[in-house]
Amino acid sequence: MILIACFLAISQLTRYSRVRANFPTGLKIAGIPVGGLNYELASDRLVKVYMSPIELTYGDQRIQVRPATLGYELKLQNMLAVADKQRTSESFWSGFWKYLWNQPITSHDVALQAEVDENRVRAYLETEIASRYDEFAEPPMPVPGESYFSPGKKGTAINYSTSIERIIQALNSANNRSVRLDVVESQAAKPGFELLDYMLRDIIKQSAFDGWVELYMKDLQSGQVLHFNYTKVGEEELPVNIAYSAWSTIKIPALLSAFKYLEEPYDPAILTKIEEMVEQSDNESTDFVGKNVIERNLGPLRVSEDMQTLGLENTFWAGYFALGSPLLQDFKTPANQDTSYDTDPDRYAQTTPLDLGLLLEEIYYCARDYGGAIPLAFEGEITHYECQLMVEYMAKNRIAVFLQGGVPPETQVAHKHGWAVEHKDGYMHTMGDAGIFYTPGGDYIVSIFIFHPVQAIFDVVNPMVSKLSGAVYNYFNLE
Repeated sequence: MILIACFLAISQLTRYSRVRANFPTGLKIAGIPVGGLNYELASDRLVKVYMSPIELTYGDQRIQVRPATLGYELKLQNMLAVADKQRTSESFWSGFWKYLWNQPITSHDVALQAEVDENRVRAYLETEIASRYDEFAEPPMPVPGESYFSPGKKGTAINYSTSIERIIQALNSANNRSVRLDVVESQAAKPGFELLDYMLRDIIKQSAFDGWVELYMKDLQSGQVLHFNYTKVGEEELPVNIAYSAWSTIKIPALLSAFKYLEEPYDPAILTKIEEMVEQSDNESTDFVGKNVIERNLGPLRVSEDMQTLGLENTFWAGYFALGSPLLQDFKTPANQDTSYDTDPDRYAQTTPLDLGLLLEEIYYCARDYGGAIPLAFEGEITHYECQLMVEYMAKNRIAVFLQGGVPPETQVAHKHGWAVEHKDGYMHTMGDAGIFYTPGGDYIVSIFIFHPVQAIFDVVNPMVSKLSGAVYNYFNLE
């Protein structure tokens, strides 16, 4: 019996020695079971799991990459040393006693120890993934000779911070070794004003009109301005701020002056005449307002003085509309004194696209929040409400042609147009339109005058001006 007991004891001791040489049953290193494995086998198992490739997904593309490529370093020796210390932490005989009675040897799972070089992860994403699969967004581009833009294209780009975080999680996971990269859509930057400038000139170039087109446009949000005078005939660039016959566009200055002289409560009959002056472009109503609201004999001169007060030195009204009305003053302005490019402007009323654009801008700011120069220049004689009324009256001028003809019908356009058959030859030579545009993509001003020395044909000019207006609208309202 003693011999048998000794034999069994020696046999169990031998077996326990072999077991003790391996890691305890149930031990896990970095989540990987290594119980019963020796140092080398446990090391191989950890390497096979954590240094195996992970899979990256970009859209429908799948890419496998080795952890070492991403700068992933498994602290293998550190983890095995911690596990080995647990293996030898219990005394030989205490462990043998538990082994005899089939009790688990004390062990605690060893946590993962690893390092990731995030700079290498980012560099890999940039050079190997983004360079191949990211797509640049394409901005809308103008269609040659038209007022609309070709559709833009959204781009795609890796969200690096989120994607790197997901990659690190996958590298440190024994089970989930797949990563869907975070890819975000990107919008192309809005085309610059230089592209709009090119588009507008191209519309003029492609049109049948071969006269002069001076256009002033201002973005009322950013303050950016386009201002040019272009003709497709010849290569010479035309100067801006040429004097033009104002025709009925002079009714915008007259509207401002009328409200300077009006006081509440307003006479309904006067308001009716003001509405007819703007909405119907009625010349008799304009003269009535000048004589009965501003000043009977010198109303046009008072309007001209108000323009001078606002710094609009090229705009004047020198006599009433009625035939036979006297010329009250022969105005000399910087614009009409420059005869290098002469439109033979009407001596009774002249302006420039810039002057009308600046005047509308002041009305816009005054109507919006009682800002701009009008409250200061006229010392409160024109109220916030009166500026709003000006916009309201100009918005009733719905003609569906020229500037208004190029925008959706529901767009609010506070504008005034002007053209006339000239007595000297019975033809039209100058046409103008200037307005404030209130659109979903932003508010802006367009002031445009055209001139042809022989004849400005409405059916030729109108589609071109409408296209120009449409191009500006579409630029501000790109989807």
